[in-house]
Amino acid sequence: MSEQTTKPIPGPVDDSRTVSPLERNLIERVSVGDITTRAAEQFGDRLAIIDGARSLSFLALNEQATRLGSALLGTGLGAGDVVAVMARNCSELLITYFACAKAGLICAPVNLGLKEPEIIYCLHDSGARALIAGNDLAEAVTPLPAALPALERIYWTGAIVPNVVKSAGTFEELLMAGTTRELETIIHDRDPVQILYTSGTTAQPKGVLTSHLAVTITALSAALTGSMNRASASLALLPLFHCAQLNADVVPMLTVGGTVVLMPGFDAALVPALIERHRISHILLLPMMYAALLQNPNTRNHDLSSVRFARYAMAPMPQERLEAIHALFPHADVILGSGQTEFTPPTTFQLPAHQLSKAASWGPATVMVRTAIMDEQGQLLPSGQIGELVYRGPQVMNGYLNQPEATAASFRHGWFHSGDVAWIDEEGVVWFTDRKKDMIKSGGENVASIEVERCLMEHPGVAEAAVIGLPHEYWGEAVTAAVILKPGQQVSEQDLLVHCRERLASFKVPKAIRLVEQFPRTATGKIQKHLLRDELRGVFAGSEEI
Repeated sequence: MSEQTTKPIPGPVDDSRTVSPLERNLIERVSVGDITTRAAEQFGDRLAIIDGARSLSFLALNEQATRLGSALLGTGLGAGDVVAVMARNCSELLITYFACAKAGLICAPVNLGLKEPEIIYCLHDSGARALIAGNDLAEAVTPLPAALPALERIYWTGAIVPNVVKSAGTFEELLMAGTTRELETIIHDRDPVQILYTSGTTAQPKGVLTSHLAVTITALSAALTGSMNRASASLALLPLFHCAQLNADVVPMLTVGGTVVLMPGFDAALVPALIERHRISHILLLPMMYAALLQNPNTRNHDLSSVRFARYAMAPMPQERLEAIHALFPHADVILGSGQTEFTPPTTFQLPAHQLSKAASWGPATVMVRTAIMDEQGQLLPSGQIGELVYRGPQVMNGYLNQPEATAASFRHGWFHSGDVAWIDEEGVVWFTDRKKDMIKSGGENVASIEVERCLMEHPGVAEAAVIGLPHEYWGEAVTAAVILKPGQQVSEQDLLVHCRERLASFKVPKAIRLVEQFPRTATGKIQKHLLRDELRGVFAGSEEI
């Protein structure tokens, strides 16, 4: 028998003497800025963005992103510097986003729902050197320069430059200072391209640094999951400073040559008209927005048959509302997508087959994500058991800016820790139970706030419900509900208690229910339960045992 010879396993090719690092990088890299370059070549004069009376083709989007990236570098900014954007949904925000990606800069869209001290905190924490702002937000921008020594210059969308310190001109003037030659600069896959700050529902916002690789993988995954293509059109009305609209919808749509129709915010009267006019195929709304559409008598006067994907986020919806949405959009899959800023959503997405049969679930993991359930000791649990939902996949953040301990805590045991309590069934479908911080310990029993909220939402008179735990001398924490009624409904707190007692175990029934007009929310519609707790803290003051 002849002696077998083994060939050495080839390692990385050393071509440094014949190919420069930049040339190699341009050939093989993953860069968000290259998305518009490819799109311009592939889709040319097709419409990329419709922004009111303005529109941009893919060629024009790429040209303007290239010009702006060149101009920003010309102001002295360099790789890794942060450019903040403080504007409502508009084409300038997206041009800036892709310009930063091309130039190796980091784009930091500002959450307009934050208060002045929080905005200052975020801009200071990120070290933003430049700010592009909508001139309709001049009043909110005015106090920022004095509190931000690192901020060097402000550019304004629109023709008028407000009288604000550090103003350096208009967005258009900055744009025209750049060149249309494609930028060629080294960008590594895990270089950060965006920093989004968490919504701050419980504490000071954390800056989530997300890489070119994570954004690109999410774009491809979301486009595949949502059946997006060059014939698709999305109505983008959730704020672009939030990952749901930016990363799970707009960037994927532009990646595959679809059209994005921008709205500065939700308008129940205007949405159906825009769907009809632009033959919108993809919408992404919050549950309360769908409720507003259903309640608006003018909605059904429009042709909504073009919608193929009616997606929703933030929270499941009751069966009655889902069926009404199906009737409103007869050709659409009505599907919940879930995720969080730290893992560039969507990370789970309901299958069309499950949109009614498992409507209360989050659906299975998307194609590039692994999900598992972990106990407190770091052991993975089998299907059906409840624990913390953990993730693995290239969509994960680089980390929290300036918070290494928080980053390490999120990455312990070799998985990203979501902070969500859930279980996974035999089909790999994730069933969310509650946020760990929102679990209520009442009389020694664990109560999932979301289960009580779903029960309340099943009452025909209830529009929305939020359930929290409040300190109580006897129960430790008392299950407490705040409820918003549908317009014109006459429902008492006692009626709702009876409804819950008929459907829930006694320890899950709220000890008190309060009818309210509105909830404290973030700019993206999340209920700020820490503020709700403050508002309702006196409910059990001086109460006897319940």
